[in-house]
Amino acid sequence: FASLIKEAEFPPGVVNILTGYGPTAGAAIARHMEIDKVAFTGSTEVGHLIQQAAGETNLKRVTLELGGKSPSIVLADADMKHAVEQCHEALFFNMGQCCCAGSRTFVEESIYNEFLERSVEKAKERKVGNPFELDTKQGPQVDKEQFEKILSYIKSGQKEGAKLMTGRSEE
Repeated sequence: FASLIKEAEFPPGVVNILTGYGPTAGAAIARHMEIDKVAFTGSTEVGHLIQQAAGETNLKRVTLELGGKSPSIVLADADMKHAVEQCHEALFFNMGQCCCAGSRTFVEESIYNEFLERSVEKAKERKVGNPFELDTKQGPQVDKEQFEKILSYIKSGQKEGAKLMTGRSEE
């Protein structure tokens, strides 16, 4: 993204991309008196903290994109191969740690079984491993807390009657 800003010849200082950890860098940005605007994409919990910090300091403008759970919808006239591919990438992009992860998919009943079968096969093909190996498609979660959250969703789904079609749940 930064290279596009440079290529578009934005004047220096118009767009600043700062990276770092939320409790340190993010908190400093949200509270800084000379920063007039903050845009954040992530959890609702952190969005609350940013909004609160902005209100307690200089009332900077804040744009928040929170939560996620963007659904995909697949209808019977869809190109099945393309639909499976797109839904797979929507879910697994960035190890699923994306505010717009397509973690819900609605599939028309008449094609549900075929879509499910092809999706399971696609997931089974996904190599999990060291993210520095070029053929790895699924690296680690950001931390143990995120990993455990995912496992809790799997267990919750199973308790509600869902069947784990591939992968494993930690016992």
